[in-house]
Amino acid sequence: MIDGITEFLASYAYLWIGIIKAVIIVIGLLTTVPGLVWLERRLMGRFQVRLGPNRVGPFGLAQGIADSIKLLFKEEIIHKSADRFLFLLAPSIVVFTAIVTFSAVPFGESFTIFGQEIGMWGANLNIGILFIFAISSMGIYGIVLAGLSSNNKYSLMGGLRSSAQMISYELTLGLAALSVIIMSGSLSLIDIVNDQATLPNIVTQPLAFLLFFIAGVAETNRAPFDLPEAEQELVAGFFTEYSGMKFAMFFLGEYVNMITMSALITLLFLGGWHAYVLPDIPFVWFALKVFLLLCVFIWLRSTFPRIRYDRLMAFGWKFLLPLSLVNMLVYSFIKVSTL
Repeated sequence: MIDGITEFLASYAYLWIGIIKAVIIVIGLLTTVPGLVWLERRLMGRFQVRLGPNRVGPFGLAQGIADSIKLLFKEEIIHKSADRFLFLLAPSIVVFTAIVTFSAVPFGESFTIFGQEIGMWGANLNIGILFIFAISSMGIYGIVLAGLSSNNKYSLMGGLRSSAQMISYELTLGLAALSVIIMSGSLSLIDIVNDQATLPNIVTQPLAFLLFFIAGVAETNRAPFDLPEAEQELVAGFFTEYSGMKFAMFFLGEYVNMITMSALITLLFLGGWHAYVLPDIPFVWFALKVFLLLCVFIWLRSTFPRIRYDRLMAFGWKFLLPLSLVNMLVYSFIKVSTL
């Protein structure tokens, strides 16, 4: 009987491992976001010569927990003229796509335990980078539906702004990543990291890194590219009519997307989990690089003012897009000439 149960569990080990990985990823992201919110508040306080949260718990660490409890019990109001189904669906789409996108992000080398190889990723896909771009692009539907279903012209304008902005900067994002794909010859993020075993792509492709980073900031709706929100112009953008946990879900999706974008920049340009001159501790070095990039995201928000919308679009279409095309063509020529 025991042998039969053991054999059954062994035969479906991949299934149990997949379920455990999914649970760890979801719990990890949901617990990391409050810490990231605290970090942003503290860093912005330092950048702006003030203290930031320091009252609730030691160093203000419990402030995120207090905010979560407040939002959890806050009254949620849905306007009678709103489309109730789409209104409730929109924040779910934003959070779901953000978490699923992160499932294809590798954050270390595989290891063996009890004779079973465990990969430090949710799913090892041969087309991992395409999967991430495809699923993350679906998140825009949640933002557009939030603005459309609210029956509020300011919310609708915020949603339309977001769709136009993300379409514009996704082109630059994809073309910048394409130069890395061309040089590595693979769509697998693990292969791309292994291709940087001796030298990170930020050294060999600095322009692609800069283009990808700028487009990544715009893709995550972070300042100075947070035009979909633009509370000075649009009350509060696409989530004007939301309150309580539905309101918090949009911010949860934004912060998870920021973590995913930082991880993607690390994998494509910073060598992933490779330490180069220091001893390799794969997950630690990967987490450290992601953490530093998150700090840069916060630094940008504290430093640069929001740019005007027409200049945002002109910057994407007239400057970044042509530059990314030239960059891709240059590296295509280099790849062909070395064959």
